[in-house]
Amino acid sequence: MKIDLILRNGHVWTMGEPGRTHALGILGGRIVAVGDDATGLEADQVVDLGGRTVVPGFHDAHAHTGRFGLGLTQLDLSDATGLDDIYQRVVRRAADLPDGAWLIGHSYEPAGYGGGHPRRVDLDRIAPAHRVWLKHRSEHMGVGNTLVLEDAGVFGIDQVRGGIIERDGAGEPTGLLQEQAQALVNDLLVPVAVRELVEAIGAAHQRYVAEGLVACQEAGIGGGWIGLSPVELAAYQTALREGKLRVRTTLMPAYETLRELNGHDTDELELGLDLGLTTGLGDPMLRLGAVKIFADGALASRTAAMTDDFSNEPGNRGVLQLEPEELRGRIIRAHRSGWQVATHAIGDRAVGLAIDAYREALTRWPQADARHRIEHCSVTTPEHVSALAELGVVPVLQNYFIHTLGDAVLSNVGPQRRDWVYRLRSLLDAGIPAAGSSDRPVADGAPLKAIQRMLTRRTAGGQAFSPHEAVSFEEALRCYTVNAAHSAFLEHQLGTLTPGRLADVVVLAEDPTAVPTDSLDQIGIAATIIGGQPAHDPDDLLG
Repeated sequence: MKIDLILRNGHVWTMGEPGRTHALGILGGRIVAVGDDATGLEADQVVDLGGRTVVPGFHDAHAHTGRFGLGLTQLDLSDATGLDDIYQRVVRRAADLPDGAWLIGHSYEPAGYGGGHPRRVDLDRIAPAHRVWLKHRSEHMGVGNTLVLEDAGVFGIDQVRGGIIERDGAGEPTGLLQEQAQALVNDLLVPVAVRELVEAIGAAHQRYVAEGLVACQEAGIGGGWIGLSPVELAAYQTALREGKLRVRTTLMPAYETLRELNGHDTDELELGLDLGLTTGLGDPMLRLGAVKIFADGALASRTAAMTDDFSNEPGNRGVLQLEPEELRGRIIRAHRSGWQVATHAIGDRAVGLAIDAYREALTRWPQADARHRIEHCSVTTPEHVSALAELGVVPVLQNYFIHTLGDAVLSNVGPQRRDWVYRLRSLLDAGIPAAGSSDRPVADGAPLKAIQRMLTRRTAGGQAFSPHEAVSFEEALRCYTVNAAHSAFLEHQLGTLTPGRLADVVVLAEDPTAVPTDSLDQIGIAATIIGGQPAHDPDDLLG
């Protein structure tokens, strides 16, 4: 038999049987042979890897590609050194924009520069003729100037359910809007045009393949404060048709996109997309995944729903974006209608509510393999860990948060709860297939950066963050390959380099086991192969 491609003379981590080997054989976009079985075949092309390390393509189980792609043309504040620096950048960007235009910035982080949030009055002073909206790194809050707040109707609103409008001592809005209060501004910015989204997806995916990503899961499209357009799926279809969708994509519709279905009484499809579409429709290149439900906020902004007060803000236990009974109802209805459910739950109270709802749903309406998820699953008690294992719930984690948000998070949760935050080792030891992800653009999405933090567990400020939760490189790699595929019911297609699986391969420029752990994030991507075809080949390794 003559096949398409043989990759030989490599150090191949198959993440399946036979473990590690030296060669791969590819035909029709799939792995057909490994090791000696591969080198014993004829092929149209044979590539000598020169001893390079080969791993399954990385899979980001939770990202926001549209927002990341749009952010590539917005004002990047991720490396701002303080409020003065932020304000100077706003002034420079405003000089290039016509009066009345939107000036959107993203990724500012007070913990990174030791200051507070930008303020409405200061934004009014430096950019009075522009609509200024600056998004916090977490994407769970943002600051607007007066023009934005007036357009959004903020001055006529007392509070927003599931959100916070911060006010000064005189009761005036400071400009900071948290959680669901952001929807007031988001409603001014959406829908984003399909053409603009297509270009954003294309730009984002160009970055993804250069980082070794072959698959990602879009955590909330089409509705709610996270969605960018009610026809967002059309943008992904268009990107696929035009060759701009370069990474395998699983789309997670926001719960707000679902509606009552009027099928037969015995169908038990009470809630869904038109025609009864649910999780799994599509193919490995573009498909529907879980439905996304928001329970709470974020740790860095102290809006995650906690059982006890944040240690540095007495009286604040965060925010539930839905009342507990409404959250329970949404989860149960989605489960009954055949959806895999992905609940954003960060604080221990929110995690507990999601687990309770999953338990009730699975008890009253059993499914053999519902494989529900908790997105972030950041603060988990020992009891939560046991329940996740018992119920088969998949935690989808973002370990790069340890670096970018860790200093603020440690301050917010205090020493008594730090061992519950951003677990990994204890989840894997309990037999839980925790999936790796980035939450991009909240954090840098390069998988090797997250994998490094799974091993080192140090914050940007140098603090050790529960080092007993560290794992090995192979375990971290499993989170970003095998477990990520499992989280989307794709384990029979992706995640391992074994016969029958799709030929989604990453060639690393260096051996990750031979470099210092602190240098893992410096390893280059020599090639990314998706479906047996080169998606990224900067040095023409594949010819």
